[in-house]
Amino acid sequence: MYRKRGALGVVAIGLVAVVVTGCSSGSASSGGSGAEETSTSSAPPPKPVTLSTGPADAAVDVPPGVPVVATATDGRITEARLTNPEGAAVAGQVTPDGLQWTNSEPLGYDKTYTLAVTGVGADGQSVTRTSSFTTVKPRTLTYLSINPLDGSTVGVGQPLAFYFDEPIADKAAAEAMISITTEPKVEGAFYWFDEETVHWRPRNYWAAGTKVTIDAKIYGKHVGGGIYGQEDRHVTTTIGDAVVHEADGATHQVVTKVNGQVVRTMPTSMGDAQNPTPTGTYVLTEKHAHMVMDSRTYGLSLEAGGYVTPVDWAFRMSTSGIFFHSAPWSVGDQGRRNVSHGCLNLSPENAKWVFDNSKQGDVVVVTNSGGPVLEPWDGFGDWQIPWDQWVKGNR
Repeated sequence: MYRKRGALGVVAIGLVAVVVTGCSSGSASSGGSGAEETSTSSAPPPKPVTLSTGPADAAVDVPPGVPVVATATDGRITEARLTNPEGAAVAGQVTPDGLQWTNSEPLGYDKTYTLAVTGVGADGQSVTRTSSFTTVKPRTLTYLSINPLDGSTVGVGQPLAFYFDEPIADKAAAEAMISITTEPKVEGAFYWFDEETVHWRPRNYWAAGTKVTIDAKIYGKHVGGGIYGQEDRHVTTTIGDAVVHEADGATHQVVTKVNGQVVRTMPTSMGDAQNPTPTGTYVLTEKHAHMVMDSRTYGLSLEAGGYVTPVDWAFRMSTSGIFFHSAPWSVGDQGRRNVSHGCLNLSPENAKWVFDNSKQGDVVVVTNSGGPVLEPWDGFGDWQIPWDQWVKGNR
């Protein structure tokens, strides 16, 4: 009995050896069974599409300037429809890859919108997701005015001036909404003159020929205190020739340079001892072929030595009433002494030349007049502020 059990054990071992050898051979005669069959894993099933929308469903106080976005994962968007309270569709577009839809038409304030998005997944199944949200009701809106005007050509001293008609609490947010693109690229920064007025200027005068594009995307966006932007603004402007008038109160001469070359020298008479012309860098703003200069508009009464005087060929240098203008009555003093109320008097011929050959944004530098320093807020006195102070923004 013992020997028989041993013999059977030998046979069993031999059979095991044969089986192991057969499994490891991988020969073509195995008929596809063996290691190839046991190592194959099944592929995961295709996934259904996942749709997401923003703003979130039932969201309130949504700024209408924020885009509405729908996205698809593991599939693509086949249809998206955003409707306003009247049931009209808001224009939008799906990206070519079908992964995203966003609106191309702005939303309104204080309205409820419904978004229905349909997508198809890798599994071939269609899924629809619906959401709704309500846009914010502003406390008030603010309109943005811009100087210079669209399509204008201005001088190398021209700042880009932005005027909101409401006080701005979030000044950083307002700045972020204003895109300024220049060709060639220049270094520049914003500076706030008050709660409603911010200017942007380059570190140094513009280079002649620079192209400037302003895109102020303020619509539907919050600038603090419940105030939202009323509408977007777009302005393009070009920097013209570099015209700089150098007015010296000691020599009583105005030397005009165009692109660095002297083109004209003109006798002048500045403000007298009681009304000295402020010194500093002015920027020309508006011009009038004929106007009445009335000191009462600047706080100087007739009883206190004021005036109401018609003048020709006047080009404004400051909001406080400093102009280049024709002054035939002081031709005998021009080039010799300062006798005006603060303006730069010129002969009719020279005043007409300045009027015809200068533009908004050209520079006037006044020296040696005996007057106080020009205030930065007086007209475009931006260049009176040193750059290291300007870049801090005055927020």
